[in-house]
Amino acid sequence: MSESQGGPRVERLGRDDWEGVRAVVAGFGVSGFAAADNLTHVGARVVAVDDRETEALTERAELLGVLGADVHLGPGSTAATAMPDDAEVLVVSPGWRPDAPLVAEAERRGIPVWSEVELAWRLREKRPDGTSTPWLAVTGTNGKTTTVRMLESILRAAGLRAVAAGNVGLPLTEAVMDPTPYDVLAVELSSFQLHHTRTVAAESAVCLNVAEDHLDWYPDMDAYARDKGRVYEGVSRACVYNAADPLTEQLVRDADVVEGARAIGFTLGTPGVGMVGLVEDILADRAFVAARATSAAELCTIDDLFSPAPHVVEDALAAAALARAHGVGQAAVRDGLRSFRPDGHRIAVVAEGEAGRGVRWVDDSKATNPHAARSSLLAYDPVVWVAGGLAKGARFDDLVRDVAGRLRGAVLLGHDQHLIAEALARHAPDVPVVRVEGDETAERTGPMGRAVEAAARLAQPGDTVLLAPGCASMDQFTDYAARGDAFAEAVRERLGRPTD
Repeated sequence: MSESQGGPRVERLGRDDWEGVRAVVAGFGVSGFAAADNLTHVGARVVAVDDRETEALTERAELLGVLGADVHLGPGSTAATAMPDDAEVLVVSPGWRPDAPLVAEAERRGIPVWSEVELAWRLREKRPDGTSTPWLAVTGTNGKTTTVRMLESILRAAGLRAVAAGNVGLPLTEAVMDPTPYDVLAVELSSFQLHHTRTVAAESAVCLNVAEDHLDWYPDMDAYARDKGRVYEGVSRACVYNAADPLTEQLVRDADVVEGARAIGFTLGTPGVGMVGLVEDILADRAFVAARATSAAELCTIDDLFSPAPHVVEDALAAAALARAHGVGQAAVRDGLRSFRPDGHRIAVVAEGEAGRGVRWVDDSKATNPHAARSSLLAYDPVVWVAGGLAKGARFDDLVRDVAGRLRGAVLLGHDQHLIAEALARHAPDVPVVRVEGDETAERTGPMGRAVEAAARLAQPGDTVLLAPGCASMDQFTDYAARGDAFAEAVRERLGRPTD
């Protein structure tokens, strides 16, 4: 087959048309394994590659080898020369850069490059009437996982067979290939996943916010925002946007949607017609009620949420809007939000009250960029801020300016702590700053243990010590969860000893 024959054929494929198609899967993590596994299941000839070679990946490779896939692990496996001559499509895992050699080689040869999300969309099962399981899609710089999990809880409270999938929960290829089709999918999409989508068209979608992030991957903010905006392409019911973030509304305006799709704003203020928002402490719907010109429907109260933090309320409003667009009733929205509890390391209280010796200790290790850290910091006052890690090209001046008046002190650790220290020196020069150096793991929890000790010395009764790093974790920890665990362990050990 010539280099130009692969693309046109795969662009027309449905679930039952993959027999003999040569598919290359780049990246063999959770989504990559799911893509390779399901492509093998539908009859494709699969080559999977990953530069890593861990015990877990080797076990997966052996399993797929039995099923007929050809898996190559270890250094050099993802070079441009790894692309087979007869390759027809390249499926890339999240985070694969557009300039990666294998991606560049595919584009040079006219081979389509898809995300696992795009593959899942093409593998979804069609019903007799031509429809398929609808997707309710969520993206944004921050709050995606909380919103998707809230949405999943609401949909299940409505009696629907639903699951969170995509960037959280099930890989989408597994979700769409389930022998018992779901009624609806709550889909979290990162900008990396959206970058390589082409035909995905959610029933309804939201971009929660767009803030500086991943500038080590994107050339500029415009490119990052364009990928976020892809979530609205082809939407048929509701494009939900953040009224406090005008860029999200502009992304809706720029999107090519199905005629009749509505733009629905969410706000922490009083909602206008066609919006959801707050009326005092009530989450109210003026978008999906017949008499919205003159009245609103009560969905729940702030007290029904796991936290009254403003960004949590925003996430709840976004989830409610997507559910209401799908036809979910008010009671299910209330019940779903009332029963929802977040995954770990998202504004999780480690200790407070007597156990916290008069100080609240909060783990928000998931706050991996300045925008997320800002949302977390604005929920507490006064705060001893524990921050630092890998900045990923981000800057901290705007964040520090916004929260300076709340800071009792700051404790900084990690590779790019100097960037936060410099912003604090410029915009909050009176705030005490302790910098924790080193990355060794001796003496309890290493640098995190010393950070907690420093925070304890700065904090006063009634304060909150908040781990909201504003940075990625991989300079010192396996991931944000390991960082949060280290914080919680250090806090528990600190509180288990007499106060100095």
